[in-house]
Amino acid sequence: MLTLAGETMMTVHQRDREFATTRPRLFAIAYRFLGDVGEAEDVVQETWLRWERADRSVVVNPPAFLAMTTTRLALNVAQSARKRRETYAGPALVEWGDSSASLETAAEQHEAVDLAVRTLLEKLTPAERAAYILRKAFDYPYRRISEVLHLAEAHARQLVRRAHERLSTDRSRPVDPATHQQLVQAFLDAARTGDLGDLEGLLAADIPLRRTA
Repeated sequence: MLTLAGETMMTVHQRDREFATTRPRLFAIAYRFLGDVGEAEDVVQETWLRWERADRSVVVNPPAFLAMTTTRLALNVAQSARKRRETYAGPALVEWGDSSASLETAAEQHEAVDLAVRTLLEKLTPAERAAYILRKAFDYPYRRISEVLHLAEAHARQLVRRAHERLSTDRSRPVDPATHQQLVQAFLDAARTGDLGDLEGLLAADIPLRRTA
């Protein structure tokens, strides 16, 4: 009993420490999408509540998991408040992967993610889409984006900026069903586990070999 209690206390302490270490970054993510200190704090608090309930045995990368949760919540708040595109650019990545959700709710969440990913595929080039997802959904530094996508850091910044512009237009292109489903599944897996390895690989592989050095 004492050993179990000790292990539980250690687990709780580790959980608290991981969140406290990541909290400034989480606030920055929420504030970037919402532009309001109070709303950003509310989102971070809700992220903490989700972190308390999360099955940490399946979370490979806690900082990435927390960043993804914060992003989903912030985008939902921005959408429900009808923020304009200066605050929220792009489709909502709503709360999928919640283990407490019913089958019906899970199906609705999957459908919402499906639509969000389709929008990105319709409006953005593979390079723009990859840079936008890594920056906006996972708060990757531009240097890390450049490493993952094998391009210059300045080019990564340009791609994210261009993605914002394209998402505000009516431009649309055909979507390959196989590519669509692969990206949806990669999103779902990353959201559930916080492991971004497969998503990184998929995004990078989709970009033509001729890249800006």
